[in-house]
Amino acid sequence: MSDAQPITGLRPGQVGSHVFLCGDPARVARIASSWKGVEEVCSVREYRVMVGELDGIRLTAASTGIGAPSTAILIEELTKLGSHTYIRIGNSGGLDPRLELGELVISTGAVRDDGTSRSYVVPEYPAVADYRVVGALVAAARGQQVPFHAGITWSLDAFYARNAIAMENGAMASMSVGGYWTAALEERIRSLRAARVLNCEMEAGVLLTLAGLFGLRAGAVCVVSDRTPWEGPAAIDLDRNMHRCIDVATAAMLQLAREQRGD
Repeated sequence: MSDAQPITGLRPGQVGSHVFLCGDPARVARIASSWKGVEEVCSVREYRVMVGELDGIRLTAASTGIGAPSTAILIEELTKLGSHTYIRIGNSGGLDPRLELGELVISTGAVRDDGTSRSYVVPEYPAVADYRVVGALVAAARGQQVPFHAGITWSLDAFYARNAIAMENGAMASMSVGGYWTAALEERIRSLRAARVLNCEMEAGVLLTLAGLFGLRAGAVCVVSDRTPWEGPAAIDLDRNMHRCIDVATAAMLQLAREQRGD
């Protein structure tokens, strides 16, 4: 029987225990750009995986694709190969009006508004970031003097149905085909904003849920790449401050690895 994982084809020994996750396969090389001995060990579907070394620590960068289903598959396969610490580096929409484009949000937990995590466990089960990962990310952001906020993230499935653009007098307009929109969709956005949820994205909820179920350490740090629904699609900037997001996540991961080995 093959010891390769069924989707990625990865085998034992090919990945490290400390993993950076991102949605975009193109960002994997960017995350690994400062590492030594970088090797691409997987390029299948939406999954691109690179391994390398930085400061004597073996690291892995891997793309999840967009959304919870593909993210869960990758976490399952990497964890079966020995990975145990995960930091998601991504983009997000800002719900809190205090957020500015390019600022970072460090997730302390997530609203599980995805279907995949509910396939694993009841909706009441919390999606909570590991306190050590949150602490390392906060320390790294402060140390690098990068503007950040820490709090709850809304993790959703439907990018277009769950997002909106602002119109006159505070009204919202759909981003979906033909302007598809319901009162419930608008109310969901307003309710989560009232509940002090900071940002929205599509992968943190399932990552933090599976981390809790599988005994992993996980967290997420995302750039505010647009503000929903106070600015429309023209304001989306997927690259503003991503380099600092990567730097913060890298410093945090190295600190976690050093602490684990007793440095």
